[in-house]
This record gives sequence, structure tokens and C-alpha cells, in this order.
Amino acid sequence: MSQNYTETTHAINGKLNQQLQLDSLVASATSSTQEVNRDKSTSVLQEEVENSLTVADAIAQMLENLGVCCAFGVAGGAMATIWGSLSSSLLQVLNFRHESGAAFAAVEAYFANGNPTVVFTTAGPGITNALTGLFAARGEGAKVILLSACTSAPQRGRWAIQETSHTTLPVEGIFTSGALFNYATTVECAAQLPQIFRSLALGLSQPGGFVAHLSIPTAVQTSLIDEVTLPQLSVSRFPVTTNTEAIAKTIKLLSEGPFAIWVGFGARDAADEIRQLAEKTGAAVMCSPRGKGIFPEDHPQFVGVTGLGGHTSVMSYMQQQTPLRTLVLGTRLGEPTSFWNRTMVPPGGFVHVDIDPTVPGVAYPQAETLAIQSDIKAFLQTLLSCEELLPSRPTSVSLPHPELERMNADEDAVVRPEVLMQVIQEVIVESSDAIVMAECGNSFTWSTHFLRFNQANRYRVSTGVGAMGHAVTGVVGAACTHKGKAVAIVGDGAMLMNNEINTAVKYQIPAIWIVLNDARYNMCHQGMAMLGMTGADATIPEADFAVIARGMGADGVRVHKESDIRAALEEAIAANGPFVVDVLIDPNRRAPSKGRNQGLLAAQGVKSTPAKKTEMISFPNI
Repeated sequence: MSQNYTETTHAINGKLNQQLQLDSLVASATSSTQEVNRDKSTSVLQEEVENSLTVADAIAQMLENLGVCCAFGVAGGAMATIWGSLSSSLLQVLNFRHESGAAFAAVEAYFANGNPTVVFTTAGPGITNALTGLFAARGEGAKVILLSACTSAPQRGRWAIQETSHTTLPVEGIFTSGALFNYATTVECAAQLPQIFRSLALGLSQPGGFVAHLSIPTAVQTSLIDEVTLPQLSVSRFPVTTNTEAIAKTIKLLSEGPFAIWVGFGARDAADEIRQLAEKTGAAVMCSPRGKGIFPEDHPQFVGVTGLGGHTSVMSYMQQQTPLRTLVLGTRLGEPTSFWNRTMVPPGGFVHVDIDPTVPGVAYPQAETLAIQSDIKAFLQTLLSCEELLPSRPTSVSLPHPELERMNADEDAVVRPEVLMQVIQEVIVESSDAIVMAECGNSFTWSTHFLRFNQANRYRVSTGVGAMGHAVTGVVGAACTHKGKAVAIVGDGAMLMNNEINTAVKYQIPAIWIVLNDARYNMCHQGMAMLGMTGADATIPEADFAVIARGMGADGVRVHKESDIRAALEEAIAANGPFVVDVLIDPNRRAPSKGRNQGLLAAQGVKSTPAKKTEMISFPNI
């Protein structure tokens, strides 16, 4: 029961008691009719209190109306009323062990089913702990709403417990709209709610991501509301389409010579149209790491993944069969996707289509670029309807493809990551519908380079923030809303940093962790060695994650040799609840991340040495 609710009830009861005392003094003059009227008055007053809503209740109803299904967070005294209202609503409320894990889970829950999600935190460190995950939400293009508690106005500046105010935290950026939040406000009274609802509804209806922050003072959460009328808004999503002039210009440019298609995560809803365009024109297709699977990776026109963990076949194509132009669909072409390698700029430049008009021309400012703001699916549908669109290249010309040398499992060998990825491909990717995500670091490069997907929205990596802990906690959110298995391929460093196994156990969420256990931050270890820098220590004490999992109530198995990989993965995929597969891998196997290390060399002005032919080279070989 809230404090304001209690105070209001006491005030009403006090008035009633005073009235009863007065009645006793004039009992002889009181008629039975007056007693009946007084009983009715008492009943009406009590009914009014019981039917009143708090601001917290109204916010929970608002979220239901906005289509939110899940809320992830960590409770605290300052936001107890919000927590209670969420828990009494139709939303599924999941209590996590750390706010950053809750935020990452909310991001991946959104991408798993497309519904906006909520993160809830208490005051002070509750907010700051969640900021990295919310930063990732903004960078990844998710739709997430943060509900946080803050210190009530009379207590601000007086050293309240976990004080959250302008005296303790920077207001700009956390409590205001800007680089982190598309929309942010502090709820100081109930009268703001209709306008807040309108702002959230409009923001969520727009294409692309939307990250919002509602900060609610503790006292305001419990404020009683006589009546809240939320606006009836028609916020149907209409695609942003391009004009006929832009389509005509696109056809003219693409018809002047062979062109390639570069597919990014922003094109994930246009998989069918991309395939139709490729097959109609014969264009070569490549994708960013986040775009894996949008165009089938076993398709004869697929030349490979670009960027971190990518394929040298892309470079072979760009150097040996250089297209005149490249049609870029839904990728920012940032460092993880391109390393800003000039070889990726064709002679005629780019036709760059994106829903965000600020994206085209940024990664390669020197390249000639036709920038088109449009929903990619709508753009391609219009483009495909034009008969003037000509074939890009002769179908008789073969294209380079990513080639993987299959490795046979060794009965007694320490697990080689390449072999592990082969079995993950067969057991997880090809034999289940599980969402697969990879943590940043070597897990990212091994998975991106070796796994193959032929379906959009099956593979998830973060290339914006790239925070350790994203996949190890995000997998819980993905499995929750996917209503099925979600698998995280992670390193031991990330697993030690921030995992939510215990949360998955509480709700029996079928998340699977495959841990690449090498007792190192191995991307750092290998990268420093390749850069010729010595003395830095990136080793960590070996942990047994199968034992840790069982200690938290999950199932787990440890894999020591390659011959045991398949049985372990099959046991994990068959399990009903959370499962950890702890794989002791060979720490000396070079991950396909040379492109990243060469990029660091270039950024530092250090000349690199040519790679040996036996070394695995990630795109691009700068």
C-alpha cells in the first residue's frame, strides 16, 4: 500500500470518527434515516479511494496500450510503486540480477519479436548501471523505454539515499533528449501523462529505433489520480517512400555497368525483395556482420561478409571483378562493416538507401554517393516494378565465394574453435530454429566468419557499442520473447563479467550459453602479440562454468575434446531449461580478426608486416 494512499485513508477515517463522536452527543436527536445516509456516505468515500489510480498504475496502463509485453529490471525502494504496478499489469515482469543485464535483455527481446520493451530501475546506481545497455539499444536501433525512479523535489539537494537529482548526476543527456535518448522527461505530475503518452506513441510508430526515458519521483509514483484520459491516437506505421525521380536516377546509374549489393541490418525486413533484385540483375551480394542471413549465404551470388570476421572472397571480388557501383541497403558502413577500406569504394561510387537521412556519405565522405531516404522494402518494391532495370552482369561469369576447409574432429585434441563452429552449424543453425548471437571479441569473429545463415533475424551481433556482457545477458531476453531456444556464443571473460544464468533459472527460460573458455581475454592477448606489443597481461584464472551453472540451478556440461562437442550441444538443445556448454578451446588458434588489428595499426600510424600465407586473414587485408 502506498504512502499517499495510507495518508488519504487516514484522513477520511479521521473525518468519519469526528462525525461519529458528534453523533454520539446528539444520539437522541438522530433518526434512523440519518444513520442510513451516513452509512451510504461512508461507503461512497471508501469506494472512491479504492477506485483511484496512482500515477504508477496509469503508466503501466499506458505501456500496455503502447504494445509493450515485457519489462526487465532490478527493483529498489525508490521505485517500489512502479514495480508493483508493472507486476499487477498485463506485462511480463522479469527481475534481473543487474541493471545492465536487464537493459541488454530488453534490447534482444525487442529484436526477437519486434514489440517495444521496458527497462525499470531504482534511483542512483540503478540508472547508471543500465546506461551501457541503453547506449547499445540506441546504437542497435531497438525500441526500449526506461522507467527510473528519482528523488522527490522536497528531498533534492539534501543527501537523500541514492539521491538522483541535478546535484548528483548530469541532467543533460540522462534526463533530457539527446545522443542517448530520443525522448526523455521527468514526470512531475499526472497532468503530463497524456502528452507523454502521445510522445511515446509517435516515437514508437516511427521507423528505426526509439529509446525513451521516463524519470518518476518517488512521491509522484504514489499520487492518486481522479481520472486519466489518454489520447486516442492513430499512429499506424506508413513506410517512408522515395519519389519517382530518385527511382529513375537509381535505374540510370545501376544500368551503366555491373553493380554489387551491400546488405545491412536495416534491410532485414526486405529479404525477399533483395533476393528478387539480385536474381533479376545477377548482381553480386555481400553483407555486413549484422546483415548475415538476410541474403542466403549459400546462394551462388553471395560473395561474403564484410568487416570484422568477414571473408577474403569479398576482397577478391572487389579487386578482380570490380563493380561500377554498389547499391548500399541499410548499413552505416562504419568501421566494423568496412574498416573504411578504400578498396570497397567502386569507381562510380554508391547508391545508398537508408531510412536515416544522416547516414549516407558519412563513412566514405570522399566517395560519390546518391543518397536516398526511404524504407528499404518500399524502395525495392518500386524499383522491381520498373521494366527499365537491366541485368548487372552476364550470368556466365562466376563469382568468388567464402570457402571453408572442413576440419575433421580429433579424438584427443584440445578443441579447435573452427571444429566447434562446424558442429554448432550442424546442431544449432541447421537443425533448430534457435536465435544465435555472438559476444564481442573472438566469439564475434569466429562465429561471423564460420557460421552460415540463410534466414533473416537468426543471427545477432552488436557492432555499435560492442559491450562485453551484451550477448551473455541479451540471450535471456531473446529466448523469453522468441518463445524458443536462443544461443549465445561467448567468451569466458564476458561470462565472468555479467551473466544472468540465475535469472534464466528463475523463469525457466531456455537460454543456452556456449563458452569459449581459454582463460584469457584472447582478442586482446592475440591482438597485442600481432601488434608486437609485450608486457600486458590478458590472462584470467580458469573458471569451470558447468559447475557454476549447476550451482545456480541450471544444467551444464564441460567439453575437453572435440569428439564430445556434438553430444554436449545436442544435450543442450534438448534441455527444457537454461544450459551452459563450457568448451575448453585451444587458446593459440588465431581468430579471424586480422582486419581489426591491422586497422588499429593504421590508426596508430604503425606500418604492418605482411601476413604469412598460413595465417588466417579476416577481411580486409589492409
